[in-house]
This record gives sequence, C-alpha cells and structure tokens, in this order.
Amino acid sequence: MGAATHTGIALLVRRPPLRYHRPMLLAVDVGNTNVVLGVFRGKELLAHWRLSTSPSRTADEFAILTLGLLGQAGISSREIDATAVASVVPPLQFALQEFTRRTFGKPALFVGPGTRTGMPILYDNPREVGADRIVDAVAAYDRWRTALVIVDLGTATTFDCVSAAGEYLGGAIAPGLHVSMDALFHHAAKLPRVELVRPDRAIGRNTIASLQSGLLYGYAALCDGLARRMIAEMGEPRPKVVATGGLAPLVAAESELIEEVDEMLTLEGLRILHERNP
Repeated sequence: MGAATHTGIALLVRRPPLRYHRPMLLAVDVGNTNVVLGVFRGKELLAHWRLSTSPSRTADEFAILTLGLLGQAGISSREIDATAVASVVPPLQFALQEFTRRTFGKPALFVGPGTRTGMPILYDNPREVGADRIVDAVAAYDRWRTALVIVDLGTATTFDCVSAAGEYLGGAIAPGLHVSMDALFHHAAKLPRVELVRPDRAIGRNTIASLQSGLLYGYAALCDGLARRMIAEMGEPRPKVVATGGLAPLVAAESELIEEVDEMLTLEGLRILHERNP
C-alpha cells in the first residue's frame, strides 16, 4: 500500500500484489515406438500424453496434435515459454525443429553433443550415447544422488550405470519386450500374438500362457541378471536399480532387484537439462 493526498487528505492506495511467473516448459521424448509429451510449470508436471511415433510425421501434424492436447488440458500455446526435446529418431529432427519454432516462436533445446549435462560421460565416444539414455541418467542421479543402474523398458531395453560421484559409466542394450514378441510372431508360424499380462505361473500349460511366461518372467530375469553383473563390475556400495519406460511397472513387479519405478523419468531429465542450458 502507498499513501496519496487529495485536497490535503491522506488516502491509502492499494497496489495489486506482484505475481511471480513460473515458466512453462513443453518436454518432448521421441522414442522409436512412442512420443511422450509433458508440460511443466516450474518443477510441477501438469499434464502428459503418449502418441505413436511416425517417422514421416510433419511439423503441421505435430502442431495439430500438440495444440489439441494442450487445449484439452486448458493450456494455451502462448503459455509455453520453452521446449526441450530428446529424440532417437533422426528423420523427425527437421519436423520437430519446424514445429517448435512455428508453434511457440522460438527454437527448442535438442539434447545432443554440446548440451551441458553436468555429468561426465565416460563412454569411449560420448557422441554415440542416445539422448534418452543421458537424460534418464541425469534425472535419476539428480533425484537419488547415489550409484545407479537405470533400466529403460522401451523399444529397446537399455541399461545405464551411474557412479556415486555422478559419472555416466556406460551400459547395455537389449531387444525390447515388444520387439522380441513381434520377432516370435513373424518368424514362428504357429505362435500367436499375446496380451502382455502376468501369467498365473511360470510353467505354462497352453501356448498363450507359455508365451506370456517366457516374455514377462524372461525379461524380469534378463533385467536382474544384467543388473547383477553390472553391480559387481561397478564396485560401488549397493547401487540402486530403477526402471522407467512404458513397460516398467509390469516388469518391475516381477523383478528381484528393481527398487523404484518412474515412468516420467525422461521428461524430468528434460526439465533439468533445460534449466542447465538456459
């Protein structure tokens, strides 16, 4: 409040309170199977969506889909202050650049060589590491601040190791669960596609149950087996094993070593990297 005078009488003038603007970020994780989008206001994830990946999708199509999703959530495109993108689909790079520039009036941060991560990359050639893997590692270490094995269950199943000092050590890449199921369907004439659900027992008594057992329990064993080898090689005090990706909740429920599941880990990593690359 301030004081003003009118004909010698002091009047109290009420000024509207100052409002602190929390920037809004659109984070876009482009994988081989899905595109995951999320909107942050500050550190709060307001909304998120999952689209199918189409390598031929145009900038206009990205704009129509994204603006529609934002509108459903009551968010105007004018409220988006910045965009951060992690993509492992090179054919979409130009369309994404055009989409973000035209729709939001400014270029996006694309995670890649030259991005300040705050994490030493101890890969033989750091440029070979997928953007999603670095983003996951940054987000996981920022959250847990300990040695980590991060399992991302997507199109590929990736394993990424981070030291207690916050160094990216490397990892492993295996075929994803859906990729393996599709390979069986295409190369074994008598095996059908099955729903990915937990079977009642490991010893299946029909073809569908046998496939479900091999896929789900087999991948849980794959995750545990590789994680154990990595933990032994890391020489760190008991690294935490965490999982992300669309299939993480299903597989983690059957794993002996996965302690935490965060399906939004990549989006959170994009938010952090945007803060580190203003």
